[in-house]
Parts: sequence; C-alpha cells; structure tokens
Amino acid sequence: MTMSVIGFVGLGNMGGPMAANLVKAGYDVQGFDLGEEATTKAARAGVTIVSSADEAGEGADVLVTMLPKGEHVRAVLLGENGPLTRLKPGGLVVDASSIDVATSRDLHTAATERGLQVLDAPVSGGVAGATNGTLTFMIGGTADALAAAMPVLDVMGSKFFHVGDAGAGQAVKACNQMVVGASLVAVSEAFVLAEQLGVSNQNLFDVLSTSSGNCWALHNFTPRPGLVEGSAADNGYAPKFAAALLAKDLGLAASAAESVGVQLVVGAGARETVDKFAATDGGLDSSAVIKAVDVSS
Repeated sequence: MTMSVIGFVGLGNMGGPMAANLVKAGYDVQGFDLGEEATTKAARAGVTIVSSADEAGEGADVLVTMLPKGEHVRAVLLGENGPLTRLKPGGLVVDASSIDVATSRDLHTAATERGLQVLDAPVSGGVAGATNGTLTFMIGGTADALAAAMPVLDVMGSKFFHVGDAGAGQAVKACNQMVVGASLVAVSEAFVLAEQLGVSNQNLFDVLSTSSGNCWALHNFTPRPGLVEGSAADNGYAPKFAAALLAKDLGLAASAAESVGVQLVVGAGARETVDKFAATDGGLDSSAVIKAVDVSS
C-alpha cells in the first residue's frame, strides 16, 4: 500500500481506537487531542502525537475528526488558518462526529471552497465497533468523495451507507438515535409496567424477544439485569453508551425537527425522559434510564 498521511483530531473513546486501526493498516497517523490520557494511549498504539489540530492537518492527505459537538467542529475546522488550510491540495475531510446538520453543511461549503473533498460520516457501533473496526458509517457527500475515502473508511468500519448529499449523514444519524431512544424508553416502561402487574422480567423478555415487541434496544440496552449476557445492567450500568450521549443525540434530533417544522411526539417524550435522567446520572449507561421510569425504585 502506498503510504498516506492521515490527520486525526479527537482521540477519545471512539477516535482513539479508530486511529489505532489506521496505524495497524499501515497509515502514518498524526493525531491531536486535548486529553493527556487519550494522547498517551494513542501514542502507545503508534499514533504520532502533534501539538494542535492545525498541525494534525499539516501535509495530510486525509483529515478525520471525531469531536463531541458542532461547536467543537466549528472551532477546530472553520476558524481562520485551521486544519483545512494545511491539507494537501485536493485532500479529503471525513467528519465522523455526531453533530447538527447546519454545522455539517457549513463544513461542506468551507471545505469545497478550498478545493477539498468532504464527507459527514457519523457512526454507530460504540466503542466495541471502533475497536474492532466494525463501525457503521452514515455518509453524506459526493460519490467521488466517498470513493476516495473508502480505503480509509474500510479500515474503521464494516457497513457504509451513502445516504445523500451534504449533511445527510448527520440527518440519518439523528433519526436513528431518535428511534433508539424512543425504543429504549418504551422497553423500560414495559418492564416497569410488567413488574407492577406481577410479571417476571424473564417472562416478559422471553415474549418480547420472540414477538412483535422485539427490537434492537431490548437486546443491547436491556434495562434489567440477568437477561442478556454482558449487559450494562449486569455491571451496575457501567456505560457502554452513556445516557449523556443519548441525551445529546436526542437533542440533535429535536433541533433538526424544529429546523424543518416537524413536530415530534414520541421522540419528544423520549427526550424529556432521557434528559431528566441524564441531568443527574448521565455517566451511567443509557439503559439505566429505567430508573427515571420506575418511580418506585
């Protein structure tokens, strides 16, 4: 493989393993993060740590970003003389952050004006997917940009959905997370209701998991212990996907809906419940939201 230089900004729980997989694949990765623990871990994985986001883009063929919020993407990528000015001519920007559609579209515009290719490519699959290189990418941008990015994306993921033009990846991610959040709250309510009606958790799970009530949230965010091996509920709700992150995603979905005049009912209710829980226990796994549903606990 012809060696390529990849700049990587955001080496946290998701970005760190993604960058490490790129190193394993033979890429020269120059990375930046504000967190000392994150950079130390990334350095052990072979990432060359640089002193700023701007330096991460210096001479890079590809710049990958995995940042917490749209405001961070704006600060890092849309400022004057930032990383977009440091990439090689015709370089590629892959923003894997989960952010608002408006910021994503502004990034597309700014990068395109500089002659760069750009994709918004938020992911699903959590830390396990990032570590194993099996993430699902929801991708917005041109077909040419996607074709150019595929060798890099293929190292970090296993499923790739080109869902439209600029910002479409973020739009689909917001919709996906809204469905996950609504499903999780509904599953939590079902367990609390069944318990109050004298039905065991196991009996309810057995029926739901083999009937029309079956869903992804039931198996991956089962809110009661002893039902799914390795669940967060079996480990004191240690976070696999923190409630604070789900609250953020539901907020993005609400903002997207407001921007186009769509009134959410189920999504809004799920957001209210998750926000209430995340305000005090956002560091726990999302499945612990059942604590906000079960007023008797």
